[in-house]
Amino acid sequence: MFSSFFSTAPPVDPHAPNFHPVSAGRLSSELFGELEAKDTEWACPGGFAVETQIFYNFLEDGTSVLLQVIHSSVGVWYPTIQITSKIYNPNTGEKIWKSVNVANFVTPPPGLDKRSSKADQFSITHKSNPGSNEPEKYVVNANLGDDLQCSFEVSRPASVPGFKVGKGPKGGFSYFGPDLEKPDGYVVHRFWPRTALKGMIIHKGKAIEAKGPGMFVHAIQGMRPDTVAARWNFAHFQSDAHNGVSAIQMEFTTTDAYGKKGAGSGFVTTSVGSLVLGGKLAAVTSETRYPGEAQADDAEVISRAVHLRTAKDVDTGYDAPTELAFKWAAPALGGEGRVDASLQLDVGPPTAYKGLVEKVDVLAEIPYVIKTMVNYVAGTKPFVYQWFNPGTLHVTGPDSLIPGLSQGVDIEGRIYNEATFIS
Repeated sequence: MFSSFFSTAPPVDPHAPNFHPVSAGRLSSELFGELEAKDTEWACPGGFAVETQIFYNFLEDGTSVLLQVIHSSVGVWYPTIQITSKIYNPNTGEKIWKSVNVANFVTPPPGLDKRSSKADQFSITHKSNPGSNEPEKYVVNANLGDDLQCSFEVSRPASVPGFKVGKGPKGGFSYFGPDLEKPDGYVVHRFWPRTALKGMIIHKGKAIEAKGPGMFVHAIQGMRPDTVAARWNFAHFQSDAHNGVSAIQMEFTTTDAYGKKGAGSGFVTTSVGSLVLGGKLAAVTSETRYPGEAQADDAEVISRAVHLRTAKDVDTGYDAPTELAFKWAAPALGGEGRVDASLQLDVGPPTAYKGLVEKVDVLAEIPYVIKTMVNYVAGTKPFVYQWFNPGTLHVTGPDSLIPGLSQGVDIEGRIYNEATFIS
């Protein structure tokens, strides 16, 4: 405890950069980093960290299905592991929500590697089949209660490799703190941007065929969630048109404590995204916006979530979006030219939202032991807005990806998106 009094380390410049975004120092040709086996292994980090695997899928009847495993560590406390599922049918308005604290979590299970895990309430088994049309998949079996069981496979097609931003062991990471070798914390995301779901969901004894496209993400927040970000935006678009199309984007804005010039220079926004076109991974995007710096409309790489219009939501106190735009642009993988995509979404006013799945009160959902360790601004509550709507993705790019794409193509599909307000 006295080491700091006798430290010979040079003092840290209070104006030194203390946020290092995943996009930093990477050329557009260096954004795509193909996932390696270790990238989607469970790390189960200690300290204060939240690690998660999430399967997002859209069923053929338009139902949205989410299944998530969350590993939460709080200092010396024993980790809390939850499995959650949210199923929303926009045709009937029916919503199923389950959250279960699991027992006897194990990774790796006997005979498997750490991409697989199991507990008394579930098993998630990673299987490889190199050289096939579906080189890897997850087999998921979960019992979330007497009225909800899931049994399905989530496969990744060979033409859509999993990705992170940047190659190598540090690919995918944004770091917090002035010292990159000893960071205060980090955020990392690894994606399968288009997957195929096949199986069954049993709700109240009734079988629901689980079939449709989706995505998978493995992510870690290696620090307290209230210090990572003030805002998050997430978009997940899927369409079966043109042999399969997806557009995903994950964006967060730092707190004021982390930025280009140390504490007080924060509210830096960094984004990661991808486009799957014609059933192939076509582009990976990543972009960072600093306060007071304009972003060019013709930038080589664009990865942006924009709240075009907002309105005060009396339920939460936040200026919540009523219109949003998501934008992607980057050189096409394989050097075939440039890909450019955008999607504009009108979700309506807070009093009459279109496609609102839920406004999630985060403090009501996270484990108690984490809640007691997180310091949110007095009088504020973190909320996640979740929407699920039809959407149209406008894309231009090389005709080799989709015939006529050079002239622009409108692709109809569905979009699940989130806007998260932490402080």
